[in-house]
Amino acid sequence: MHRRVAQSPPKLLFMNDFAIRTDNLRRVYKTPKKTIRKNPNAPVEFVAVDGVTLEVPPGELFGLLGPNGAGKTTLIKILTTLLAPSSGEAWVAGHNVMTEATALRPKINVVSGGESSGYGILTVSENLWLFARIYGVPTKELQTHIAMLLELVGLKDKANSRLSHLSTGQRQKMNFCRGFLTNPQVLFLDEPTLGLDVTSARAIRKYLREWMKQDPLRTLLLTTHYMAEADELCDRLAIIDGGRVLACDTPANLKRRVQQHSIFELSLAHGPALPDFAALPGVHQAVVSEHTDHRQVKVLLHEESAIGTVVNVLVAANVPIRNLNKQEPTLEDVFIELVGRGLSDASSAITQEA
Repeated sequence: MHRRVAQSPPKLLFMNDFAIRTDNLRRVYKTPKKTIRKNPNAPVEFVAVDGVTLEVPPGELFGLLGPNGAGKTTLIKILTTLLAPSSGEAWVAGHNVMTEATALRPKINVVSGGESSGYGILTVSENLWLFARIYGVPTKELQTHIAMLLELVGLKDKANSRLSHLSTGQRQKMNFCRGFLTNPQVLFLDEPTLGLDVTSARAIRKYLREWMKQDPLRTLLLTTHYMAEADELCDRLAIIDGGRVLACDTPANLKRRVQQHSIFELSLAHGPALPDFAALPGVHQAVVSEHTDHRQVKVLLHEESAIGTVVNVLVAANVPIRNLNKQEPTLEDVFIELVGRGLSDASSAITQEA
């Protein structure tokens, strides 16, 4: 692992010493009347961002970790002046996102994974040159910078291809390049590696670390639902679910939250019904995930010796145990501890807690 060492934030760079600051930020969507007519029991409102307060100093690579629908993208849209909050306030690069949007926009940039933007009739290089010139980027060395970024994401051979001829993944790579051409003070990356191949995603993560090292004043806010990506890249991160921040700290400190419990993972064959793990002595929490060829159980124990009780109960119930491993705490375990389900099984996990 190559964790970046955070630079000490400079003093009095941005308002209140923060590159990004939010105060009790909320965003509420009203349910369309057509939906309510079809389903009178539907809620009148949906809260996407619910009282979020965050402070990100300059020079930090800050992450938002959460499942799809957690409110990450809505929060990004508010911070980049694309969406007004229902209540609360936010400042980016020293500017209020509501009242000073015109002054703020030249200092930031945003790239969203899966985003499809640009002009199909123009080539990849022409699109990037146009975006850069719109932001007022000097033409000197611009072509060299464009060529470097295209090689980074594996699009060098597509530089002179029309955008309309590119696949969805290739267009996403071009949009990633676009985010860095303007040399923003604060960069927002919303799921930048979503859907990319492993090689491209690895190259992008490496470039993010290098880009941050080049200037200690740069600030990057990354949203992701990939645990490993958040753990590898982020100086600090906030775990968000249901529009609320559940915890905010360094990855190491977050993982220490669950070090008080011993963690075991069991792979079980399908067959007899599983016991009630929550009723077993020494079990703090358990998450059961159903897979095609097996059942996976992760148990958090008050004492390591309690795993003997878990195994004995499974054997007595004639539940075949395929594999049993002790694990070190991960961000997935932190998420389970906070919300009672695994991030990768947000919709289907069965949770038991003592």
